[in-house]
Amino acid sequence: MFCARRLGGLDVDVTLLDRAACHVFQPLLYQCATGTLSIGQISRSLREELARHRNVTTLLGEAIRLDAEGRRVTARRPDESTFDVDYDYLVIAAGMRQSYFGKEEFATWAPGMKTLDDALSIRRRVFAAFEIAETLPAGPERDQWLTFVVTGAGPTGVELAGQIRELATRALANEFHSINPEDARVLLFDGGDRVLKSFPPALADRASRTLDELGVELHFGVHVTDVRRDGVTVSSKGGGPDEDYATRTVLWTAGVEGVPFARHAAEALGARTDRSGRISVDADLSVPGHPEVFVIGDLAGRDGLPGVAENAMQGGLHVAACLKRDLAGRRRKDFRYRDLGSAAYISRGQAVLQAGPVKLSGVLGWLGWGFIHIAFLTGVRNRFSTVGTWMVSIARANRSDRSFILGGSGHPEEPYTWESPVHQGYHSPGTNSESSQTA
Repeated sequence: MFCARRLGGLDVDVTLLDRAACHVFQPLLYQCATGTLSIGQISRSLREELARHRNVTTLLGEAIRLDAEGRRVTARRPDESTFDVDYDYLVIAAGMRQSYFGKEEFATWAPGMKTLDDALSIRRRVFAAFEIAETLPAGPERDQWLTFVVTGAGPTGVELAGQIRELATRALANEFHSINPEDARVLLFDGGDRVLKSFPPALADRASRTLDELGVELHFGVHVTDVRRDGVTVSSKGGGPDEDYATRTVLWTAGVEGVPFARHAAEALGARTDRSGRISVDADLSVPGHPEVFVIGDLAGRDGLPGVAENAMQGGLHVAACLKRDLAGRRRKDFRYRDLGSAAYISRGQAVLQAGPVKLSGVLGWLGWGFIHIAFLTGVRNRFSTVGTWMVSIARANRSDRSFILGGSGHPEEPYTWESPVHQGYHSPGTNSESSQTA
């Protein structure tokens, strides 16, 4: 999207192909999942975003095949029919999807956090869990519904775990009669030795203390080896006995992998990939041997490029600059990623932020986190709306959008399969950065 916007108004024809009709700001998906923000506050219609750029055409479809020699992308529409898009230059920004490390069956009961569908599925599961617990007598079955498991202690896992505990202890604390929402357990599992491994140890320690004070139960050096309808099995990396935990809500944030089209594109281009499916690129983000094809965002397999939104945005702007230089007959420049910092929100007034030498936590980190995310939201209306919602949430300790609709079976545990329309349908495949499949 950033590349298309920067090319708007030039003497070129730009086609933006995406299997969703909107751009999603993924760093705030968890706030949609836990009821703080609505879908409309973290997403914006691509047509609305690009309306003033008359040379940019937006098409709805999922890229499924690449003819590198013929310079053609084949896409599939929602009605399952296909169409072709020819190109002189191709920008692949298809992103990553949730990885279950070869155990895709886990997705049935453990949704990830990559798309709007994911966020709505998680919202349904979390809020319905409290509602169902309210109908049950005290005992093991009620405890199952009031136990929430989060796998992966990266930023998304930390944010989800913190928000569920804050939801239980603040927003829902006085709204039930049979249950005490504060009794809800939130268990965070990770194979490492601390949360937020990409952050400095001091900030990670501060985040751990904040999670502990919230009541999140931290378990390190373990892997979730089985996910079922009514629980998970956890194995210790040290070789101890397996442990079973009874739960009805499991949220998966433990890893990512390239989307299917990215793997196909790498084969068609003869490009190398790493084990996660990232495509090897040259210094200017083009594919070796194919200067007309660029890969940006999480899919760009080059040292020093993190899987964050800022990398995707900067990559889009860089590719647009490369195309302008090509048109002018000038030499391309190499891509230089500028690390503007990382941040993770834990609870009201508690966040950690690193920006170069600056390291903030607590209230200052929280304010810095809010500023960064507001700055990168698309659309002025979304920015003002989000600020207003946050202010109300802070003042009243509530959640502005807690509505949810049960799935087709009428049950919050309706199977969430990897091959279902939730993952393979026409919704943003997403990463922590870009969601566009772009030709």
